[in-house]
Amino acid sequence: MQSFRTELENPIVEKDIIDLEKKIRAFHEGRIHEEKFRSLRLARGIYGQRQPGVQMVRIKLPFGKVTFNQLLKIADISDKYASSNLHLTTRQDIQIHYVSLDRTPELWSELEQDDITLREACGNTVRNVTASPTAGIDPSEPFDVSPYAQAFFEFFLRNPICQEMGRKIKFSFSSSEADTAFSFIHDLGFIPKVKIENGVEVRGFKVLLGGGLGAQPSLAHVVHELLHEDLIIPYAESVLRVFDRYGERNNRNKARLKFLVNKLGIEEVLKLVEEEQTANKVKTFKINREAIAEPQIPIAIIEEEVPLPKKSAYDLWLATNVFEQKQKDFYGVYIKVKTGDIPTDQARKFVEAVKHLIADEIRITINQGLLLKFVRKEALPSLFLALDELNLAAPGFDSVADVTTCPGTDTCNLGISNSMELSRVLESLIYEEYADFIHNKEIKIKISGCMNSCGQHGLAHIGFHGSSMKVNGKVMPAVQVLLGGGIVGDGVGRAADKVVKVPSKRATHVLRAILDDYHAKASNYPTFHAYYDDLGKDYFYQLLKPIADQSTVKDEEFVDWGHEENFVTAIGVGECAGVVIDLVATLIYESEEKYGWALEAYEQKAWADAIYHAYNTLVSGAKALLLDKGVNQSTQTGVIKAFDEHFAPEFQIDSFSDLVLQINKNEPSQKFAEHYLALANDFLNEVKAFRPSPELVK
Repeated sequence: MQSFRTELENPIVEKDIIDLEKKIRAFHEGRIHEEKFRSLRLARGIYGQRQPGVQMVRIKLPFGKVTFNQLLKIADISDKYASSNLHLTTRQDIQIHYVSLDRTPELWSELEQDDITLREACGNTVRNVTASPTAGIDPSEPFDVSPYAQAFFEFFLRNPICQEMGRKIKFSFSSSEADTAFSFIHDLGFIPKVKIENGVEVRGFKVLLGGGLGAQPSLAHVVHELLHEDLIIPYAESVLRVFDRYGERNNRNKARLKFLVNKLGIEEVLKLVEEEQTANKVKTFKINREAIAEPQIPIAIIEEEVPLPKKSAYDLWLATNVFEQKQKDFYGVYIKVKTGDIPTDQARKFVEAVKHLIADEIRITINQGLLLKFVRKEALPSLFLALDELNLAAPGFDSVADVTTCPGTDTCNLGISNSMELSRVLESLIYEEYADFIHNKEIKIKISGCMNSCGQHGLAHIGFHGSSMKVNGKVMPAVQVLLGGGIVGDGVGRAADKVVKVPSKRATHVLRAILDDYHAKASNYPTFHAYYDDLGKDYFYQLLKPIADQSTVKDEEFVDWGHEENFVTAIGVGECAGVVIDLVATLIYESEEKYGWALEAYEQKAWADAIYHAYNTLVSGAKALLLDKGVNQSTQTGVIKAFDEHFAPEFQIDSFSDLVLQINKNEPSQKFAEHYLALANDFLNEVKAFRPSPELVK
């Protein structure tokens, strides 16, 4: 592994990248434990693939915003370091695959030259902040939520309160009550609201807390009907402080915020959030509403006729992929991207073909497509023809024919079945057999390769997740069918019901049965939800039960979609939630490292950051000694209480809990920072004297 020199103006970013290179070197030399290293690389967007020896790199794009130059840079990076493909995700990121670990620092450095980061795209951190792709041009929006999403991204990036939580945290901002960013499935979801006070418009947000999908979906609780815009970041900070302190850390299947809410109850969680506000870095935070500059709008007016043979395709594209913006005389145009994959050569041709027709601000959509902005009406024919030439003018964006999918067994360690190929098969079926449904934008079909819902099957009207079943003594690929999920509106949503499991090769039969039945009965119901609710879950179980009949299984059904060999369940160790580090030596080293960060923050007069790093020093040191004694606690509060029980007398401390929890009873002032850092330093020295730290990477 050869060192490289960065050419970055931001010293914090440069230090981050150089640190990653050093840690990779130390890992190769055996001077840093694998579990510690995995946690570190995940927080830098570097994720282990199903294929050994290569990595997936997740590129963090706040609310899916990407410019022409950034898209071209990512394409260049994928050609140089990865597999010449860009994968758009349901969290508005771009992922590239088959990257060598040793080249990731250099890759990251090149991306940062165009203001693109990998930092905290994976791991137990605040993940990419998502938002309705139409934010800023949505005719129904009270105001543009893009600056608020950007502010969240900036405030929590590298923030010490959310670097090593028990699990990930996800934020979303919907542009209107249509809730197209799915607030109800997020740890914190925000829906814009306005009210008039003394003749003045006041902005705020409806706030939802504690939602999540995964194997056990939970719908979020409404905790504020209208929280003032200046209070949303302080409120989120308090929530994260509570989650960090009280959240589960050993069993990652129970470690999301939704489980903490279920364990303590929403009222207790809200009480703890209120108590944390004393210690917040800020009590109010004024969002810069001008943070997102208006994109440059095309000046030239280009008129072109669509040839007669393509006229019907153009009309269908206009009807399903184009809408009028709130800005008069401009249009937003969606691009349906099959399985979210764009080869790099196609990406370059795309930018070249459209850059004179659209604004230089593309949004990645939550269903793995693209949104183009500020298209003049006169330019729509030219844009259609340019996209059609690149096979990017497929109609039916966000319709029944637009199937969302995760990568499944293509690259993911946790994938059970090939969700990518299944999505292609189902889309083809709809285009070929159910053309009328291309106009239906209510029903959503979503597929995940496993139960973890990266493809968001848990909120689909018709969902599938990868599974397996044993038939005649052999394992075959299967899909769990889910029905009835989706958006209701203004923060209200529905989690899909598990209805029946069928062989994967019969997913097409399932879809035909449901669409045929709905087509026959749709005139009786205003929505698919009304149709599902009226008939009931058992009706659909009986409808689909014959398709699940194992007595009619054929040999070819033991082969998954897109494969030629018989199905084998080969599930690796998942990394999407990071890892739990319970190694005594690593924890002692981490305590020293965190105290060093506390001193750095203090020198920079970042009192709140210094205090929180000192808090982590105290907790890590206490946990190390408890583990050395065979006492394993799964929360930070558990560690604090257990230390009082097992070590307080030996350390001559009346109450370790009282000492540590001074953090949420004091304002983050310079005076308290000095006091608290001194406590952390004394405690760390006692820990090292009690159990000397072994040689670890520095």
